[in-house]
Amino acid sequence: MYEHKFVKVDLSSFKRSPKEDYHLIVYEHEKEGWELVQIFAPGIQQYGMPSFFELIFKRKVK
Repeated sequence: MYEHKFVKVDLSSFKRSPKEDYHLIVYEHEKEGWELVQIFAPGIQQYGMPSFFELIFKRKVK
């Protein structure tokens, strides 16, 4: 059985670049035993552009 964690990363309004360094988020979660499963970016703003994306992690339940 697995537990899951969802980490939201907001994107800047103009550049559409992440407001946080998502690389560091992934590295820190790996240290805690989490595995990155997917990066999800829903198209929800003008012209289908996302305003955020989510990092989806999983790890085995101990």
